[in-house]
Amino acid sequence: MSSLGPKQRVFASLAEIAQAIGHPNRLEILELLAQGEVSVEMLATRTGLSIANTSRHLQILRRARLAEPRRDGKHMLYSLIAETDVIRLLNALGCIGERSTAEVEVVMASYFRARDSLEPISRDELLVRLREDSVTLLDVRPEDEFIRGHIPGAVNVSLTSLERNLCDLPHGQTIIAYCRGPFCVLSFEAVATLRKKGYDARRLEDGYPEWKAAGLEVAV
Repeated sequence: MSSLGPKQRVFASLAEIAQAIGHPNRLEILELLAQGEVSVEMLATRTGLSIANTSRHLQILRRARLAEPRRDGKHMLYSLIAETDVIRLLNALGCIGERSTAEVEVVMASYFRARDSLEPISRDELLVRLREDSVTLLDVRPEDEFIRGHIPGAVNVSLTSLERNLCDLPHGQTIIAYCRGPFCVLSFEAVATLRKKGYDARRLEDGYPEWKAAGLEVAV
């Protein structure tokens, strides 16, 4: 029988959750699951892991009650449990990392800020500009993620096909790009590409999961 008191038992359970997210591959998997339900095979493709390794990481997240499976024919699909809470947990971890970890600060300065010195557009500002119909909202995630959910009014052009589809984007409006979250490189690269081609382009401050977690309207 455990001799731990109630507080220690709670802390022990919290430590199990901390251990579950304490791996870079599992953090990336959580970011991908925050886009919506996805198969083990697609997670393996997006992370560059083997299916066996992906499954192992998912089992750890499942035991920590962060993710849950659903069988669809021959495929096993995973989604987040308490999605909003998990998204907020990832954001809090990112904020602490930016403030406290030298390596995170180096990466932020050398990659993210070097590619975009302009302040990103906030969610509140985007809502105003969408109501005014004064911007084009660009979702640069892969099509399957866009289909699972996106910000209403967004046009989907994945980063890999952006240069081939520039003719579909108006030159007369500011283009606001967004992707998977604050550390996703897709929107940074999209904005850099658009500016090189003469477009007025900005980033949304975070991504689709944060928009969803804020309780704002989404489209599917």
